[in-house]
Amino acid sequence: MPSPFHFIANKPFSTCNPLKDGQFNQLPTIIHNFLSLLRESSKNLIWVKSTHAQIITNSLSTDQFVATKLVKAYSDLRSLEAARYVFDQFFQPKGLLCNAMLCGYLQSGRYRETLELFGLMRSRNLEVDSCSCTFALKACASSLDYEMGMEIISSAVEKGMEKNRFVGSSMISFLVKFGKIGEAQRVFDGMPNKDVVCWNSIIGGYVQAGCFDVAFQLFFEMHGSGIKPSPITMTSLIQACGGIGNLKLGKCMHGYVLGLGLGNDILVLTSFVDMYSKMGDIESARWVFYKMPTRNLVSWNAMISGCVRNGLVGESFDLFHRLVRSSGGFDLTTIVSLLQGCSQTASLATGKILHGCAIRSFESNLILSTAIVDLYSKCGSLKQATFVFNRMKDRNVITWTAMLVGLAQNGHAEDALRLFAQMQEEGIAANSVTFVSLVHSCAHLGSLKRGRSIHGHLFRLGFAFDIVNMTALVDMYAKCGKINLAERIFSHGSISKDVVLWNSMITGYGMHGHGYQAVGIYHKMIEEGLKPNQTTFLSLLSACSHSRLVEQGISLFNSMERDHNIRPIEKHYACLVDLLSRAGRFEEAQALIEKMPFQPGTAVLEALLSGCRTHKNINLGIQTSDKLLALDAMNPGIYIMLSNIYAEARRWDKVDYIRGLMRNRGLKKTPGYSLVETGNWVHTFFAGDNSHPNWEEIYHFLESLRSAVETSGYVPDTSCVLRDVDEEMKVRMLWGHSERLAIAFGLLTTPAGSLIRITKNLRVCGDCHTVTKYISKIVKREIIVRDANRFHHFSNGECSCGDYW
Repeated sequence: MPSPFHFIANKPFSTCNPLKDGQFNQLPTIIHNFLSLLRESSKNLIWVKSTHAQIITNSLSTDQFVATKLVKAYSDLRSLEAARYVFDQFFQPKGLLCNAMLCGYLQSGRYRETLELFGLMRSRNLEVDSCSCTFALKACASSLDYEMGMEIISSAVEKGMEKNRFVGSSMISFLVKFGKIGEAQRVFDGMPNKDVVCWNSIIGGYVQAGCFDVAFQLFFEMHGSGIKPSPITMTSLIQACGGIGNLKLGKCMHGYVLGLGLGNDILVLTSFVDMYSKMGDIESARWVFYKMPTRNLVSWNAMISGCVRNGLVGESFDLFHRLVRSSGGFDLTTIVSLLQGCSQTASLATGKILHGCAIRSFESNLILSTAIVDLYSKCGSLKQATFVFNRMKDRNVITWTAMLVGLAQNGHAEDALRLFAQMQEEGIAANSVTFVSLVHSCAHLGSLKRGRSIHGHLFRLGFAFDIVNMTALVDMYAKCGKINLAERIFSHGSISKDVVLWNSMITGYGMHGHGYQAVGIYHKMIEEGLKPNQTTFLSLLSACSHSRLVEQGISLFNSMERDHNIRPIEKHYACLVDLLSRAGRFEEAQALIEKMPFQPGTAVLEALLSGCRTHKNINLGIQTSDKLLALDAMNPGIYIMLSNIYAEARRWDKVDYIRGLMRNRGLKKTPGYSLVETGNWVHTFFAGDNSHPNWEEIYHFLESLRSAVETSGYVPDTSCVLRDVDEEMKVRMLWGHSERLAIAFGLLTTPAGSLIRITKNLRVCGDCHTVTKYISKIVKREIIVRDANRFHHFSNGECSCGDYW
């Protein structure tokens, strides 16, 4: 490229001073030459600085027109300090020079400096015109400075500038950004001359506000007024199609765009890629993407994000590799989309690589850090998630929710509730997703008191009747033993055609042993015209299993494919095997397994093995265990179940052999624990636990309970103790079970006559079940125990399960 100085005369600039030489008549020509020089050197900072030096040498630096061009040249090259140096040489800069400096700051994203300079102009009574107001308003919108923006609007209205189409468009854009769509409409209506930019601002505002019908109505008005739509107009309308979720309308819009001659516009085509992928039509998104004549990074990101959104994470990484190979580069948006893909598939190793790539390539920001917290949380790596979360300087509600959901989903419900309390202390307003995760945490802990508190928050904030929250509340109240409250929530939402809500109520009835009610809700659901899904039948079959409704369960299973075209999967077969095995109908269970259209997996065989243990069918249990271990030799649950079968048969040599296998393979039994809520706290107890501050009082009280139940006729069932120890030790071990410790603590710390709720992570043993019936009668209390299988409502010496669990 030739030097930008090639067109200047051979005479050096240093000897060409028009003020010294008296060449005033030549001044316009010399200025013109310098301006031409600036245009040619505008892409190279060194050349611009060289030109600037010659301007100073020739005493032209006091010319504000030349200074304006210098400010623009420096600003275009992001050399804002040099631009400001030029600007500061003038105490009373004219409007053109001020606007050039404002524009430079705005284009570089330096919104604070933009507004500070605008304030300086007003304090010095410098010329503030429509361009100045436009730049300042855009800075306010980008920096979310509502107060300053409204002040600028008031000033502009006083001067009558709102009728200027540039100022008017900026006012509209600012107002819609802050949800003031009515005020934006009034500004729009008052503009006498509306160009396409004005129409785009108001149409885009209604799309942003979710008023898609109004956006289309305005578009028709725009078309009727003879204004030709631009690519930005069509982009807003394409976004509206996605917002409505109307794929047919989106395809009609696609045809209209082709008719306008915008079929090759990269902005419009990228919007179509985004629209189709958001509506699940990934084939059309691919077609548009691969037919694009040119693609920019935004186009690639739209396609990568679309694949992630539609569960095609592998394809998203293939696209990323193609992008890198094409030397197209990538940005933060690319990495965030791929991190979200890793979160979906729990690909921790790949996510860690992306995390390292992000640290090396980009500055940490809120969106990136939140995606990383979400990744580690969903992959169960809570230590790393907490580390990233704690190091974040700024955290919004999405970040807090990602951390909360991670804790809740990984079994740290108590920590999730503590984090919510911290979130409240820091003044972060929770959103609907936050509350759903908190409701699930309360359900996991069986914490009715805190569950009700969260329900109150939802009600006050207007989230309580959202169908997702109602579903979570039905689940929570059912898991906290309050099936009547679950029914009440369900009754408010049952008009909804949301099958997930109905499934939640069926599941709630099932876990409480209300099989007839579960089947009744199902029939009502069919009458209401709702289509059941696979989860519906899983919940129904489980409910039938816990309520000994064998024939009803078999009938429902047979109706799946026959009446609803739902092909049973392994989980459905496992439920039916469980139903038959619980009832001791092993021949039918085995015949069902042989007829399955696929080889039985662990879920089916574990259901059969559980029935074998219940009915002490040792031979079938051993055969089933062998098959299970061939499929999953590292599952400790299988070893425990087989060990228990041998223990109940008093074959202690086999018990020792199985436990030795576990030790050699590094497998450990899941420790049993029980939770009880008293006051504002949930207390946790393990078997034989003496870590609680009140353990001596608890054990002393247990001894008194033991005497009372033995006086009432209780005889210990030591077959529940699966250890080769003497009878006295077995009885002592039984009275150290975690649910008995929790019940004792609950009786000690709650008012007489009040209900006690216990949550146990494993199946309650037979002897604890018998003891709890006796205790409920002696202390005249209702005791609700939720174990791994179902609820047990103990009252006056009886249990709701009818001793069938």
